[in-house]
Amino acid sequence: MYIVTGAAGFIGSHIVKELNSRGINSIIAVDSLGSDDKFLNLCDCTISDYLDASEFSELIKSGKLGKIDAIFHQGACSDTTEADGKFMMLNNFTYTKNIINFAAAKEIPLVYASSAATYGASSSFKEIPENEKPLNVYGYSKLAADQYLRSVIDKIDSTVVGLRYFNVYGQRETHKGKMASMVYQLYRQIRTTGKAKLFEGTEGYGPGEQRRDFVYVKDVVSVNLFFGLSDKVNKGIVNCGTGKSRSFNDIANTLININGAGVIEYVPIPESIKSKYQSFTQADLEGLRRLGCNINFHKLEEGIRECFDEWNKN
Repeated sequence: MYIVTGAAGFIGSHIVKELNSRGINSIIAVDSLGSDDKFLNLCDCTISDYLDASEFSELIKSGKLGKIDAIFHQGACSDTTEADGKFMMLNNFTYTKNIINFAAAKEIPLVYASSAATYGASSSFKEIPENEKPLNVYGYSKLAADQYLRSVIDKIDSTVVGLRYFNVYGQRETHKGKMASMVYQLYRQIRTTGKAKLFEGTEGYGPGEQRRDFVYVKDVVSVNLFFGLSDKVNKGIVNCGTGKSRSFNDIANTLININGAGVIEYVPIPESIKSKYQSFTQADLEGLRRLGCNINFHKLEEGIRECFDEWNKN
């Protein structure tokens, strides 16, 4: 039996779908379904049980779960603009800490979602404390979970890997609204208005030339399953990105070329986010490769082409 938290979400539903494609249907899907349409992400998936996140939290506290082969913990509040620190810490830190403790006690392989937001204001992206400078409570909540793992990791005998996701994009994210990837948001802008709106220059970068590490969701799933399904014990906090930064202009121009029409419009960056805006991110992959994960990441243009074709069907 496998557990996927955040199972109806963007990355979680992709993990469930990929497990299914590998013949694994004994899956407990854990999530908190609200008023949005993310439940649709599970409609073409096969699961054996569904638990609300609150039910799951009670079960791991009591230890009353049967044999579990692995846990893929994707559930979290991913709204980087959320200002309620108590809410964020309960959902992202305490929840993750309890799952780490449960998995360690039962020696269950665990892969959980951390975030590149832990780096925040840093310009270096190696997984060391000196580079960890979160700019919002979301980033701090993820960092706190990573710090907790560091404090107990030497006492854990089973796989436990925290994946610091960079800018993930792909299918099944349409329910995320303002928190959807910039790839999807720019796709929607071009298809509905014919214009891709990008920020004017910041911190020495020209208009639209701010650079991020954009990673295709299918590659993120491959990394999760590499660790979660391995017979080898792996432990650590590692980056999950391509290792290559690309500009927002690259995204917009790729989408415009595939669409066959569209223009770029540059707009001022809002004052409310200017001080917290990351103009550059790029995953350092040394830690990921050191743990033996050598998957080849999709090129940005390849991933966008697959997404464009899929999004156009809806």
